[in-house]
Parts: sequence; structure tokens; C-alpha cells
Amino acid sequence: MEVFDANALLRRLSTRLKMRHMLLLLQIRQHKSLTRVAEHMASTQPAITNALSELEGMFGGPLFDRSARGMAPTELGKVVLERAEAMVHDLRHLVRDIETLSSGHAGHLHIGITPFISGQLLTSAIQRTRPDGDQRLTVTIHEGTSDQLLAQLGEHALDLVIGRASSGVNLENIRFEVLYRQQPRLIASRRLAAQLGRVRLDWHKMVELDWILGAPNTPMREQVADIFLGAGIVPPAPVVESYSAKLIGEMIVSNESAISIVPSDIAEELVRVAGVAIVPYSFEWTLSPIALFMRSDGVERKADQLFAEALRAVCQETYSGS
Repeated sequence: MEVFDANALLRRLSTRLKMRHMLLLLQIRQHKSLTRVAEHMASTQPAITNALSELEGMFGGPLFDRSARGMAPTELGKVVLERAEAMVHDLRHLVRDIETLSSGHAGHLHIGITPFISGQLLTSAIQRTRPDGDQRLTVTIHEGTSDQLLAQLGEHALDLVIGRASSGVNLENIRFEVLYRQQPRLIASRRLAAQLGRVRLDWHKMVELDWILGAPNTPMREQVADIFLGAGIVPPAPVVESYSAKLIGEMIVSNESAISIVPSDIAEELVRVAGVAIVPYSFEWTLSPIALFMRSDGVERKADQLFAEALRAVCQETYSGS
């Protein structure tokens, strides 16, 4: 059995591997045909075939299997493709950082957030992040589910993720720290909230209201369902499914039968910006805490570290009593 020589492989890759090779591998994965790759890259099939053969020689084995259905990555190919994708994302981020620097800013961050992360929290953390004196960061916010965002974090498409720390997420090569926990609040129009605040809540009647909830099988939706199930009631079928806090606020203000349950920090923002009201009712849930996720297999940039520090400070000031 041949002994794997890591040093020899490192020497080959250090001296021969180029970014165009990484781009080629990603194109093959996408198009699954060397002919289509050649057309897309304005090259010839023999040239693409030779380039792939050179790559497989560098890595010491086949990177793709050929079949009637097209080309699919081998186990070795999957490992290489994962790193290729990360390298291409890093290159794009490098270009964006240089562009940002040339415009007088200190750098650029790609931050992923799950639904119901406070905009005020993000704004405060971004404003406090000053990597180089008075120069400020520019930021792109990416929204999605925890699974989607953590996958993008692992691929280097994102620098940081703010989301829910739950047992169901894939934390391979990811480290995290809990930032704060959110408490539930029942929100409605001012008129409906005043009516509900004068009586003891009857969940048998509450189920008949126009509920605005998140998508099925998501943590928030399951928490709301548990509240009704705990009262022995079939959970309501929502009239609208949305995770847009802005939309939820606007719809509740426009419909005096509309109601929703959202985290307390989001509810307080909607009171200020949309004019909703919080129903004075206390109940508990077991929603997973909000956490900051970072890659554990790479070197943090200074901008990443400073944003994380600013975010921790804002969360400590805002949620220390919650």
C-alpha cells in the first residue's frame, strides 16, 4: 500500500495549482460535461480534458466519475471542490475589500442573519466597528435559515452568521458563542391589544383570529404551535406566513383581527416603527438562543474580530437584564 506523502502533495499544489484550476472544477461540477464547460469557457474540449488530467495528476487521483448522466465528483473531488469554492469566494471578497478600501472605507463584511434579528442591534454593532480610526466598514446583509447561512459560512461566502444555536444545525468546522435569549410577545393593533388586555386570554377564541406566522417546521412556528397544544387546542392555520418583521407590522396595523407572536426585541421595534401594540400577557417558550457563528478552521480578519467585539458589547448592554 502506497504511503500518502502530504509534503509532496503540498509542494505540487504550491508550485502548480492556479486559481483558474479551481474555477474549472466548479464549472465541471455545474455543467457535468466537458463539452459544455468548453463552450462556456470559450475553449476546446481537448484543452479542458488536458487541464482536468493535469489537475488529477496534481491531486493524485480522479476528481470526477464519468457516466451516462454526466460527470459527478468522486470523494476526493468533493473535498477539493469544497475548498475550491471557498478559495473562489475568498478571491471575490478580496476584490470587494480592495474596492471598499479605494472608496475610503476600512473593509467589507458579509453577515448572515436568520429571521427576527433586531435591526437596531445590527446597526449599533456596525456603527461601533472601526477597524482603522475613523474609517468605517461597509456591510452586506444576507438573510436565510440557519442551515442555509451556516453552509455559506463554511463555503466562505459569509464572514459571520447571527442565528439560532440549536441541536439541528451542522457545526462542522464552526464555532459559536451564545449572545442572548429572546422572550415572546403577543402583538396586535392598538385597538385589539386594548381589548385583549382587559380580559383573561381565552386561547379557544384566540385561535379564531387572523394569525400571521412563520413557515412550518421552523423554530418560531413550532413554539407557537406548542402554546396552543399546551392549551389542548389545534394550532391556528395562519392567514399569512411571513418572517418579514416589517410586513408583519404593517399587516397587523391594517387588520384589527390580525395577531402574531414575535420575540420581545422585535415587538418593541414594531411598536416604534409600525405602531403595533404589545398585549400585556406573559408566557414562556424554549426557543433556542441567538448566537454568533464563525469558522473554526481559518484565521479571523481584524474586521471580523472587531465586529464580534462590538456585537458582544451591544448585546451585553441591551439584553443583560433579560
